[in-house]
Amino acid sequence: MLVLSRRRDESIMIGKDITVTIVDVRGDKVRVGIDAPPSISVHREEVFHAIQNEQSKEETSTI
Repeated sequence: MLVLSRRRDESIMIGKDITVTIVDVRGDKVRVGIDAPPSISVHREEVFHAIQNEQSKEETSTI
């Protein structure tokens, strides 16, 4: 894992197409903005896992 320090309004580039910007820092919470092409899905981790679990259930029920 790469760990970087950034301040508010500073960004991190992932490849050529994805920019992660620190929007706000309040206490122990950090707000990030993610600019990515429409072809790349961006989800919070818990939402991603819920989607994966749902897709897994759908695949199992069609077999």
